[in-house]
Amino acid sequence: MEIPAINLKAIVLVHWLLTIWGCMELMPSSYAWGNFSVLAVGVWAIAQRDSIDAVLMFLIGMALTVVTDIVHFGVFYPVIVSIKESDTQRFCMGMAILSLLLKPASCFFVYQMYRERGGDYNVNFDVYLKKEVSPLLPGIGMLTNPSTTRTSLALQATHLAKQLTPNLGHVPTERGLRDIEGLGEGYLLAD
Repeated sequence: MEIPAINLKAIVLVHWLLTIWGCMELMPSSYAWGNFSVLAVGVWAIAQRDSIDAVLMFLIGMALTVVTDIVHFGVFYPVIVSIKESDTQRFCMGMAILSLLLKPASCFFVYQMYRERGGDYNVNFDVYLKKEVSPLLPGIGMLTNPSTTRTSLALQATHLAKQLTPNLGHVPTERGLRDIEGLGEGYLLAD
């Protein structure tokens, strides 16, 4: 299923309008400054159609304003509720909350635009997916990852060799370890 393309101008316009309506009454100036500064970066991303940095900064700014908006609502909403509410105050809070609810979807569409402009930010911290216990050597875990390379297997083998030979004067080197592919079965053959 194809993800529909949303125009960056539409995202900036909708959030600008909701922020204007949200700032009409009782929201602090920090709410307005935070949201309008991020929307200014969005205007920069619209103006420079080929800029990857502008879209990435707009995406990061939108993600940060989600956090700051939650903080603003947590701090100021009880104060606003304790005052006798008018229809204008309810409308302003409703528009600010609607803006907050739309921001994750906007971040998703801005990320798609970032990818279309050539950005390649794949979140991959090379964290091992699971820890298996070796069937031949119980108590010694082997870290496995389906995308492991030969280098990481050699590092794992060296780490396991250090665990197996703590009292010996030397630790086998990577060159001295044979049968690296046998690591999955728990083999470590040192020269």
